[in-house]
Amino acid sequence: MSARFDLSLYLVTDNALCGERGLQATVEAALAGGVSMLQYRAKDNELRTALAEAAMLAELARRHKVPFIVNDRLDVALAVGADGLHVGQSDMPSLIARRWLGPDKILGISVTREIEIATVDPAVVDYVGLGPVFATGTKSDAAVPLGLEKFHSLRQRIEMPVVAIGGIQREQASQVIAAGADGIAVVSAICAATDATAAARDLCRMIEAGRA
Repeated sequence: MSARFDLSLYLVTDNALCGERGLQATVEAALAGGVSMLQYRAKDNELRTALAEAAMLAELARRHKVPFIVNDRLDVALAVGADGLHVGQSDMPSLIARRWLGPDKILGISVTREIEIATVDPAVVDYVGLGPVFATGTKSDAAVPLGLEKFHSLRQRIEMPVVAIGGIQREQASQVIAAGADGIAVVSAICAATDATAAARDLCRMIEAGRA
């Protein structure tokens, strides 16, 4: 399976939320603030745009020695030499994705409800994205929020690293970590922040507080 990785502060990109500052500048600032994993999510982008953006982000991630993950788009992940892929329940099956990725890449899978835990094969995937924990506006087809109690209950049944996702802002970060998450995945908490570096640093402090 893949090498070790750190889920602590997992940034999922959103071009629109980056605003006038743009994707590259936002991600560079966030990486400087302590982001530990980076995921490119732009399902609606046409292929050439996705390839150009993913290649740029892959280079930034390499410079900061942070794993670079592509959401859903296996073709893009392979083309830019990404460190891994993240798939949802309606995306490419994880077993097929693993065959194309090979044994050394990182593969994550989303779990949004109890019945989906059965789709998590520790021999195939490396981590689970569990959520949404809270209501989120960054994903139009997001499932019903789990809440902290349900998140904690489901996390206890998953025998691999878990990153919490969905509506997590600074105020909830430490609570989610205390509920059992190995890390938090955020979108607007960094992409929409006025100062992405400061936002990332603050989230890192809240993560440590949750672990304490």
